Amino acid sequence: MESALHIAPAGFAVVLVVVAVGAAVQGAVGFGANLLAAPVLAVVEPQALPATLMLLILPLAVAMGRREPHGVDWWAVGWLMAGRLPGTLAGALVVAVVAADTLSVLAGLAVLAAVATSLFTTTVPVTRATTFVTGVASGAMGTATSIGGPPLALLYQHREGHVLRGTLAAVFGLGTVLSLVVLAATGAVAGWHVGLALALLPGTACGIVASGPLARTLDGAWLRPAVLAVAAVAAAAAVIRGLA
Repeated sequence: MESALHIAPAGFAVVLVVVAVGAAVQGAVGFGANLLAAPVLAVVEPQALPATLMLLILPLAVAMGRREPHGVDWWAVGWLMAGRLPGTLAGALVVAVVAADTLSVLAGLAVLAAVATSLFTTTVPVTRATTFVTGVASGAMGTATSIGGPPLALLYQHREGHVLRGTLAAVFGLGTVLSLVVLAATGAVAGWHVGLALALLPGTACGIVASGPLARTLDGAWLRPAVLAVAAVAAAAAVIRGLA
């Protein structure tokens, strides 16, 4: 297995479990898969990032979208993707001039501030302006620091669970396709990345199955606290990673 997938059997087993847990979290809350899987995969096989996880996010997003198609806010998806394009370019430019550690700390602090603010403010209206700006922030932060999910989730934290999950799934799916096209064009997607993603796909499948009952448990009063908690953990991890 190691020669074909660039990863030892013991490491593969660990990554498989983490991928399953991450998929369960994202399937229930709307985001968070890479929060768990990326740090572990970075230790086991850093060269697998980011292509392998992007290849896994695509089927996860498709499964989430198919499970709750009635929840997708396509009007908002259009504006979020419109903002994501310039945000991605801005993130790439920032990466070229700012140290990765500094970016990680700044992005994490920004998300923590947003989480703290959301605890004491009313609902942010989902308008063309807020969705576009959120798309820019998500694209820039996702490109620069790999934590593009929290801005989207914070915008939709007061919406019904199926709307939050369905809309984020659509954005992640479309955004991942764009990212994979760019990565493939630059030669950053190798055959072994695809093979490793296929080998880890059962973990994603198990996670999405487990997320169904978990989502029903969280929907209602528990969903917003779960969104804020996952966003805060992602931000704290980014700060710690940057400082370390």
